[in-house]
Formats: sequence, structure tokens, C-alpha cells
Amino acid sequence: MSERKPLIAVPADTRLLGHHWFHAAGEKYLRAVAEAAGGLPLVVPAMAEAVEIDALLERVDGLLFPGSPSNVEPALYGGPPSVEGTLHDPARDALSLPLIRAALDRGVPLFAICRGLQEVNVALGGTLHQRVQEIPGMQDHRENPDLPVEAQYGIAHEVTLVPDGLLDALIGRPRIAVNSLHWQGVDRLAPGLRAEARADDGLVEAFTLPDAPGFNLAVQWHPEWMVHDNPDSVTLFEAFGEACRQRSRGD
Repeated sequence: MSERKPLIAVPADTRLLGHHWFHAAGEKYLRAVAEAAGGLPLVVPAMAEAVEIDALLERVDGLLFPGSPSNVEPALYGGPPSVEGTLHDPARDALSLPLIRAALDRGVPLFAICRGLQEVNVALGGTLHQRVQEIPGMQDHRENPDLPVEAQYGIAHEVTLVPDGLLDALIGRPRIAVNSLHWQGVDRLAPGLRAEARADDGLVEAFTLPDAPGFNLAVQWHPEWMVHDNPDSVTLFEAFGEACRQRSRGD
């Protein structure tokens, strides 16, 4: 009998399509979970009042917190009101933040990407820059929306890995090239988090919670994009998938 694929939960965004609300997750994340991590993706609706977190974490073997066009509500980290027109998703915030805390406490493997990284930092008490490009000395980390999507997700800059960290152990070299498609970014890291990579302007591009009992990694870039074309991206998803398989086996 073949080994059961680990069940990996992916919290959904909420979208108003026509007159009705939908709960959706990007296909690129789901395919990366299925094809690179070797898991069975499970989209979890952003319905905090209906999703029993303890029951969910008893049933799943890992969680992927994906990116999104929306930003975390600034009131959740004591930030000033957003610029008019900023897209938010309070339903996702209401589910993801307590789910992150519970998963880390329980040692459920966790991989967070872009908005997911920002959610983890906020969930644990950190703060965010809402518009990194407006901070003196910071680079512009946004994509060019006028370019084809393949160019938007192309390599944008390098990051330096922090020695002796999880990423350093996984990748095995000091710098890697990444894409960059975000406005928000880490301002103050939450207590207990350890920076794993930084951009040349000093912005935290990846972190872990070393004292958590299970695998956890958050990255600001998008390794899910064309994952099989980038060996570093494959390495990250394979490490996450192996942690989920270990949990599924009860190792």
C-alpha cells in the first residue's frame, strides 16, 4: 500500500464575484502543494466562526498560508489607517491569525508565503510597513503591473541568508535570487522570530520561530511560481512536504 499523502490546509481568500461571495485559493499554491510538496491540498474557507481550529489541526498534517492581493488590516498591529483603496480581507485575518498561533504551539508544519509571512509576524506581535517603497533607504519591492505576468514574477533581486539558520541549512549557499511582488513588509519582527534572509536594503525576507516544536518557515517572495523551474523553490517545498509526511506517519 502506498503512503498516504499528507493533508495540507490552505486558508482561502474571500472574493465578491458578481453578487455572491466566494472562498478561493490560488491554483499556483495548490499545485505547488500537490506537485512539489507531495501533499493533498485542502482549501479552508475564511469562516472563523465556523472553522473549529482544534478540530482542523487534529485532521491536517500541515498548513500553507499563501500570498494574496489583500493586506493585513493595520488595526491588528497598531498601524495607521491604510491608504484609501487598499484591499483588505478581514475574514481571512480572523481565521489565519489564531490558526497560525495554534499551529505553531502544536508543532503542525507551517509554510507561509508573502501575505502569509506578514500574517505570521502580526499573529505573534510584530508590525508591518504598509508601503515599503516609501520608507527612506528601502528599495521598491513591488512588481510592475504593466509587464506580462511571467515578467512580474521574474527574478527581482538577491537576498542574503543568515548563517546557521534553517534556510542556510536547506539551501547551502549565502545568497539566492528571488522575485518580489509586495508593498507591505516586516517593520518589527515579533518576539521569538529569527530572521533567515534579508534583502540588501535590510528588509527581512524570511524568518522562522526556532522555539516552535515543528517545521516552520515564512518567506516574502513567491517560491510557488513555476516552482519546478527553480531548484531553490523545489527545496523549500520538499522540506515542508517531508515535515508534513513525518507528521502524517506520526514520526
